[in-house]
Amino acid sequence: MPNESIQIIGIDTSCVEFFFDNKEQQIFEAERIAGPQRIIDSFQIWLQKKKKSDFKQELISTDKLDHFISLLKKEDKRTIIFSGGDPLWYGIGRLLIQNFPLSKLYFEPAATSFQLAFSRLGKPWQDTQWISLHGRDPLQFEKAIKKLPPSLVVLTDSSRGGAVEVFQLLNSIGVENNYEFWTFERLGYQNERILKVNTIKDFPIDLDPLHLVFLFKKSKPITPLDKLPLFGIDDSVFIQNPDCPGLMTKKEIRVQILAELNLPNKGIIWDIGSGVGSIGLEALRISKNLKLLSIDKRIGSKNIIEKNSRRLGVKPSLIIEDEILNVLKSDKISDNLSSPDRIILGGGGSYLNLIIEELFKRIKRECILVIPLISLKSLSKLEPILKSKVNRISIGHHQSYRGVNIGDDIRLSPLNPVFILKCEL
Repeated sequence: MPNESIQIIGIDTSCVEFFFDNKEQQIFEAERIAGPQRIIDSFQIWLQKKKKSDFKQELISTDKLDHFISLLKKEDKRTIIFSGGDPLWYGIGRLLIQNFPLSKLYFEPAATSFQLAFSRLGKPWQDTQWISLHGRDPLQFEKAIKKLPPSLVVLTDSSRGGAVEVFQLLNSIGVENNYEFWTFERLGYQNERILKVNTIKDFPIDLDPLHLVFLFKKSKPITPLDKLPLFGIDDSVFIQNPDCPGLMTKKEIRVQILAELNLPNKGIIWDIGSGVGSIGLEALRISKNLKLLSIDKRIGSKNIIEKNSRRLGVKPSLIIEDEILNVLKSDKISDNLSSPDRIILGGGGSYLNLIIEELFKRIKRECILVIPLISLKSLSKLEPILKSKVNRISIGHHQSYRGVNIGDDIRLSPLNPVFILKCEL
């Protein structure tokens, strides 16, 4: 047995008997054997098969960790602690390090439940993210999933519903259609169970407390056009930029901006800083005779806007991928789009005042300019500039919340507050 008085050995439960056979000498040199009760039970079965009736070492369950740590501190015995998988990956290792000097500890990891689960599905896991909800605020899950990772492993808290809580959170946040939902129970044991969950009814009534949730991002499904509302389309319908997931105008603000635009039956609308194109494309669904010019500086935005336009069954007249100041000072805008009736100026930035000056040179008739802002500083800077140039200006502040399920309760999660400037020229 190593010189360290406490050995923490990870165990792959799919080969328990072979594992104990391989560690037999270390086991019988120890004075105390510990581990979760499920592993202790397997160990005792192994002892019976080995006919080791003379085994007198102390057996301790680690299920009540505070009690177990107290026992370890009382007597300095040579101890083996069995741990499922890697004891330093959301395991007992962290607690032992906090309570004992490293000179007394020796760690020997095995494959984690994380690795076992991916091996069962035959999927690589190098790009996977993971979080633990055990005794933690579900807000961590909300922050993680809003980044739309390719895959996410969730260590659940069975006292709050476990996988069911995660499923409800996913639905509350509105990204349930983006992910495959899998549960893994008792990995490595003879009665292990792997389920793909599509609805809340798919959860078994005997869901084991010892389980994990895996989320795998799906290819974006296309919602049939006849299933889409006229406006107020769910955020999940839109393809987003993988480099900045979640960076789009949320539905609650989008519908307000569309209302402020007072869309005409026909005319020209410019969507500047259009991102994924959500506002301008929805405007086309509401008023089909509009001509839409979408402008965004981000590389790849044109491709995303084109894909989203096909999803919504509309077609922009022109999409330009460039800085708006470059566009306004060049000949990129055709004559039939050169004089807008409606303008959405999004994206913020430090050159808003210069952009507005250039825009006003293009406005030849009555026009409504709507500017969403998230910064008080931008608001205070723009408002006096616009007052002297427009016939009427109005300012609105909008704060929206979305309900997020937490067990049997609901928490209101705030979206970013937005100021909306509406200028009538």
